[in-house]
Amino acid sequence: MSQTVSTVMAFILGTILGSFLNVVIYRLPRNLSIVRPGSRCPHCQTPIRPQDNIPLVSFLVLRGRCRVCRAPIGWRYPLVEAVSGGLLAGVWLRFAPGGAWIPLVSAALFSLMLVAVFFIDLDHQIVPNAITYPGIVLGLLLAIPQARFVPSVVVAAGAGALFLVIAVVSHGGMGGGDIKLAAMMGAFLSWPATAVALLLAFVMGATAGVLLIAVKRRSRKDPIPFGPSLAAGAVIVLFAGDAILRWYLGR
Repeated sequence: MSQTVSTVMAFILGTILGSFLNVVIYRLPRNLSIVRPGSRCPHCQTPIRPQDNIPLVSFLVLRGRCRVCRAPIGWRYPLVEAVSGGLLAGVWLRFAPGGAWIPLVSAALFSLMLVAVFFIDLDHQIVPNAITYPGIVLGLLLAIPQARFVPSVVVAAGAGALFLVIAVVSHGGMGGGDIKLAAMMGAFLSWPATAVALLLAFVMGATAGVLLIAVKRRSRKDPIPFGPSLAAGAVIVLFAGDAILRWYLGR
C-alpha cells in the first residue's frame, strides 16, 4: 500500500472517530450517555439516518441543515471531523515510516483525546475527569513498551504538582481539570517534551487572553479556559517537538 493511500485511509478513519468525538463533546459535559441513544438532531430529536451521518460528506450534501426540520447544523461538527482526520493523517505520516507502532497508537489516542478536551473546555470551561483519568493511566501504560515508564510517572506527577501550586497561589486561577490535564500530558509526552508543551501553552494562553480583552470579548475578571492552550501546546510538540528542541539547543 502506497504512503498516499494509507494517509488518505488514516484521514478517513480520523473523520469517523471525529464524528464520535462530536458525540463525546456534546454529551459528556451534560452527563449524558455517549452510547445511547443514537445520534439525533438536537433541534427536532429525529434519529439521524446512516446516509446522513457520513463524516464531512453528509454536511455538504445536506448543506448544513437537518434533513427533517431544516434547522442549521453547527460548523463545529465538520470542523471536529476535519481536525480529527488531519491529526490522524499527520500522526500516520509522522510515526508510521519508523515502523514503531506503539508511539503511533499512543500519539493517535492522545491527539484525539486532546480534540475532545479542547472543545469541551472551550464551551463549558471544564476538563472532564472521564478523559483525564483514563488518559493518565493509558499514557503510563503505553510508556512501558517505550522504556520510559518511570520518567513518565515522574513528569506526570511533576506537571500535576506544578499546576497544583499555581492553583493554590492564584487562589483558584488554575482549575482542577487543568492540573489533571497537565499530568496526562506528562504521562504521554514525558521529558523534555512536556516542558516545551507547557511553555507553549502559557504563551498561547496569555496571548489569547490579551487579544480577547483587547477586542472586548472578555474582561479582566472573566475566566478564560486554559485547556485549549494546553491541548494546542501538546499537539504542536507531538509533531514538532524534536525540531523545537533542536532549534533551542542549537542557538
